[in-house]
Formats: sequence, C-alpha cells, structure tokens
Amino acid sequence: MKKVKSSSSSSNAFSCCSRHFLLQILYIGINLLLNVTNANGFNPLIQLPSSGLYGNISETVVLNIDDFGAKADGINDDTEILRHVWKMACSSSSPTKIVIPAGNSYRVKPTNFAGPCQSKVTLRVSGILVAPQDPDVWKGLNVHKWLYFHGVKHLTVEGSGTINGMGQEWWARSCKTNKTNPCTHAPTAITFHKCKNLKVRNVTLVNSQQMHMAFTHCMHVAVSHLTVIAPADSPNTDGIHISASTRVELKDSIIGTGDDCISIVSNSSHIRIKNIICGPGHGISIGSLGKYNSYAAVEDVIVDGAVIFNTENGVRIKTWQGGSGFARKIRFQNVWMQNVSNPVIIDQYYCDSSKPCLNQTSAVKIDSISFRDIKGTSATQEAIILSCSDSYPCTRLYLENIQLISLSGITKSCCWQAYGTSSGLIYPPSCIESCETIVQENNISIPISLQNDNYAFI
Repeated sequence: MKKVKSSSSSSNAFSCCSRHFLLQILYIGINLLLNVTNANGFNPLIQLPSSGLYGNISETVVLNIDDFGAKADGINDDTEILRHVWKMACSSSSPTKIVIPAGNSYRVKPTNFAGPCQSKVTLRVSGILVAPQDPDVWKGLNVHKWLYFHGVKHLTVEGSGTINGMGQEWWARSCKTNKTNPCTHAPTAITFHKCKNLKVRNVTLVNSQQMHMAFTHCMHVAVSHLTVIAPADSPNTDGIHISASTRVELKDSIIGTGDDCISIVSNSSHIRIKNIICGPGHGISIGSLGKYNSYAAVEDVIVDGAVIFNTENGVRIKTWQGGSGFARKIRFQNVWMQNVSNPVIIDQYYCDSSKPCLNQTSAVKIDSISFRDIKGTSATQEAIILSCSDSYPCTRLYLENIQLISLSGITKSCCWQAYGTSSGLIYPPSCIESCETIVQENNISIPISLQNDNYAFI
C-alpha cells in the first residue's frame, strides 16, 4: 500500500511540474507575439487578467497611421493611407483606436468613412488633418463632403490636434463674398450621417470651407470641449449644424465663426446645449425652417448657459414664408449678451435671398417658446424682436427676467402676432399680448389660456 501511495504522489508532482512548464511556455509565446507585432508597427494593447493567464483577454488595437507609411508633411497626399487604416479598424472584431500622431500634418482629400463597423472605433487626432487648398480637387466628387462618416455606431472622435478645412480659397470664390461669382456649394469639414452612439470631444476645427461639423439623421450624440475658429466674414461657416437628429448633447465649447455658432433644423428633437461661448458669428439659431415650402419639425430643445458676444444675433428662431410644420417646446435660458445686434429674435419672414421673397400664408407654427434670464448689452435699440406669421401667430411665448440695454441705455421690443405671458423684470418692456387673447388658427378659435399643458416644459 505504501508503494502505491508513493507512486501516486510522484505522478502528481510530475503533473504539477508539467503544468508549470506549459504555462511558462505559453507566457513566453505571448511575449514573443507582442514583440513581433510591435516590430511591425501594429502595437496592440493587451491587458492580461490580474488573476493569471486564465479568463477573457480584453484588447484594444492601436493603429498609428505613421506605421503604415503616411508622409506626415502636410504636402504629400495621405488619403489612401488613412482610408486603408479605417478599413482595418472598421473590420476589426476588437475595439480599435486610429492615431493621428502629434507634431505632424496630414493632407487628406475628400474621404468616406463607411460603417457599420465590427466593434468600437476611436479616431484620435493629436496632429493636424489638412484639407486640399484648391477647390478643384473636388471636381467629380461630392462637393458637400470632406471627412464623411456614415452608418457608424459607437464611434469616438477625440484629440488635442487640429482639423483645418483650408477654406480661404472657397470663401474667395463665394457669391456672398463677391456677387459676380456663381453661387456654388462648399464642403462641410466633418459630416456624421446616420451615426449612433457618437462621441466627439476635445477637437479643434479651423477655417472650414463651409460648415465645420454637421450631424444628419444621427441619434445619441455627445459633443464636448469643442473649439471652432473661423473669421467673422467667412460665408456659411456654421459651427455646429444639427439636422434630423435626436438626443444630441453639446456642451462646454467655444465657437467663433462667420455664420450661426449652432444651427438646429428640420426634424430634430431632444437637443441639449449647455455652456457655450459664441462669437463672432450669427448666434444660436433654430432654423432656418420651411425653405422652398418644405415641412420642418423641431421640438424639445434647451439652451442653458451661453455667453454670446459681437454677433449679429443672440438666440433666434427663423422660418421662411410658405413652409409648414412646427417649432415648439424650446427654451433659451441663462444667457449673457455682449454687443449683440439682435439679442432675442423670432423671425417668421426670414429671406436669405438675392431676390425678394413672395408673401405666403402658410408658415411653420411656433409654439411654447421661453426666454429666461437673458441679460447684457444690445448693439441696436431693438433688443427683442418677435415677428410672427399673420396666418399662424406665435403662441405660448414666455419671457422671464430679461435685462438688455444698449450703449445709449435705451432699448425697445417689437412684436407682431406674438402671444404669451411674461414675469419678473423685463427690460425693454414686453410687447407680447396676454395669453387670454383668442387666436384664430385654421379658422378655429383657440383660447390660449385653456391650453397650458405645454407650459410644463417652458
């Protein structure tokens, strides 16, 4: 019996040693694999479980475009390299990070970044992405697009670098700069189309050809710590343009440009904007809506916290005559104005056209709009302008704690077909008519005072 027991103990000892030896071989093999892949410029970040070699291995694949042959001089074309790296990242089953390294410039032509991707993708821009300076590069291509992301889920764009649209030549050729030039479209620097679960943070955009960043048909978008810079006279250079998108949050950003700092247009909802510095530019706008007799629907928008300075407008809603649909449940609050020409404005007779716009009875309906705690200085005497449609008056407007003065100290408010209430100190004095007024809408009398359900929002 003792002899059998001794044999079993010896066998167990041999088995234990064998397992230990195999684990050492496995560990050495993993390290050799890491060294080989690093030598080839692939550089995955592999995190081994703290409990040992058993369990799930979580990995992030890092793709540095320099390792794939990028010239990185801002002159030679790196477009194909970036496209190739994107395809690798998008097809990877592991989370992947594309790195644009700091200290270098990368010239990139119009590029599509198509989804869907197999896993989460991060584009980290630490260096500089530069657009072609010559607009003729776009001949035969979609003139609306430079960096175009579409159909991508779980995408993050971040970094301390710069995205330079090189818009100077585009602006010089614009009909808004020189009326003898033909009116043509210009690219949007970065477009996100049909993207979901998108994060954009710590990104700087400068001198875009037209819009700096656009979101169209996107859902669940978080944008923060964005910096946008363009000259005050650069045409059509919106900072952030939101169209047909829902659940978008934009916060803690600085935008100075030649057009709207932020514009929100057709079929967008549940938009949250917080802590924005805007100037120069045309302010924060809902619209324009209803152009070419089109339908538009914008609702559930909150702008909470903004400093707006040296701009053409402050907080604005603008619609074209002849449109249809609605803009409703919109709140502007906690805004400081400095030298703003039209601090508070609703304009339902908007006409950005070289020819006079025809008078039309149809209009985008404006309802349940509030302006709260808005203070500062107006560059003109007309600090509050509420110019609404004859056929579809503005209803359920609400003003609270408005203090806007001009350099002369005298400001005024101007209203047309604007109905609602006000409270607190309002200067210039409110000109909106009481909510007890009965408004004729589609030949049906509607006592506004009986429709208070939407006041829960404002």
